[in-house]
Amino acid sequence: MVKRLIIALHIILFFSTIALSQKLSREEYILKYQLLAIREMERSGIPASITMAQACLESADGNSELSRKSNNHFGIKCKAGWKGKKVYYDDDHHNECFRKYRHVEDSYIDHTRFLMENYRYAFLFNYAPTDYKSWAKGLKKAGYATARDYDKKLIKIIETHKLNLLDEKIGGREIARFTQPRLAKEGAEGGFFINPYQTRKVELRNGIRSVVVRNGDTFETIAREFGLEDWEIYKFNDYHVGYKPQPNEIIYIRPKKRRAQKHLPTHIVRQGESLHSISQMYGIRLHSLYRLNRINPGQRIVVGQKLNLRKRKKY
Repeated sequence: MVKRLIIALHIILFFSTIALSQKLSREEYILKYQLLAIREMERSGIPASITMAQACLESADGNSELSRKSNNHFGIKCKAGWKGKKVYYDDDHHNECFRKYRHVEDSYIDHTRFLMENYRYAFLFNYAPTDYKSWAKGLKKAGYATARDYDKKLIKIIETHKLNLLDEKIGGREIARFTQPRLAKEGAEGGFFINPYQTRKVELRNGIRSVVVRNGDTFETIAREFGLEDWEIYKFNDYHVGYKPQPNEIIYIRPKKRRAQKHLPTHIVRQGESLHSISQMYGIRLHSLYRLNRINPGQRIVVGQKLNLRKRKKY
């Protein structure tokens, strides 16, 4: 009995030693996942240095239980509306809900979505992708983490490991130095391979991220490039499934708003315009444009007609 117990203890010690030896160093973690950070910067404008530093800090360089067992490398909690898998850990409070991902790549993609879709972080996108200090301070200000020195921790990681160099690897030959095999398999839950060589300029219209259609684009290829589902592109742009976008057309990669900017209260209809083209021009949801002007779906507009873009038309 004693002999069996000693053997069992030796086995436990052996496997514990192996587990400890398999822990990633910070340098190994950065080398392993830096392409994901660069790729997310290419499609969102979030500095790769910030993404990488947050991942190092939140995942303990990929060694935390949450990152190892649930592929959650950014400590993102479930929040309202999360429909994916969940796990529970003690954090600021007892038994808190955290998101669980199928692949590490999904965690990086969701981190981008989390920042881009949450109004608390909207101001961050006014900073340049190379301004990692402003991003770090902004994340602290917006309350990404409760640590009072969260910004200082991120900046220290960035400057110690020269992660700011990743922010300069925006395209072409420089990114080739960071090429790695694809991390997610075809069909992975939420996983898309976003080719950094196929990036395009993302512009804000009415505070919403948008792109201009190029020859050969489809909603499906645009969706994959920006880590979205096909139906999201159709919905964001008020188009029916199957619509073929035209070159030079404005396409939104985030939901349009209910009204235009403050300095654009009205629009005078010009030749060839439709309610849909006007909704795309100003980044307003089509049904909101109908409501603001008390127009029924399908009702025609005429040249010279004045449309309200912010306040609802009076009777």
